[in-house]
Amino acid sequence: MAEYREHALEGASAVELVVALYDGIVRFLHAAAEAVDRGDAAARRVAVKRALDIIIHLQARLRMDVGGRPAKALSEFYASIFAEVLKASQSASRPKFEHAIACVRNVRDAWRQVARESNAGRAATSADAVVAQAQFRATDQEGAEPLLINSQWTA
Repeated sequence: MAEYREHALEGASAVELVVALYDGIVRFLHAAAEAVDRGDAAARRVAVKRALDIIIHLQARLRMDVGGRPAKALSEFYASIFAEVLKASQSASRPKFEHAIACVRNVRDAWRQVARESNAGRAATSADAVVAQAQFRATDQEGAEPLLINSQWTA
């Protein structure tokens, strides 16, 4: 399977690689949630570490000097989702993992749309397009607080 993924990414654009990283986060968060269901703390920790490694990688690659407001919004998203995943793992909470998955999928879907439009020659492949397309209104578990309040991500 790893060899298939490696070959599938050969020739991928930068945006398609970002989408693949988001897919990895989702995959590892699902694995963590399934580990919670099984009561397998070791597997949960391994899956969470891999998801967090990807989030850290994405955060580290942001170009704040070039990206401006969209880079700041993505940076805040990564910090928020990092905290959300830590909380989910600490409490071994499937609903918290599912909330994190929903948030990551939301932004991933925006990146995916940018990739489609880029491949069709219709859109710039920038963080601006992602921020414009993503709906940063995922709510917390109680449904009371949006993740984005006054352009600031909060966990």
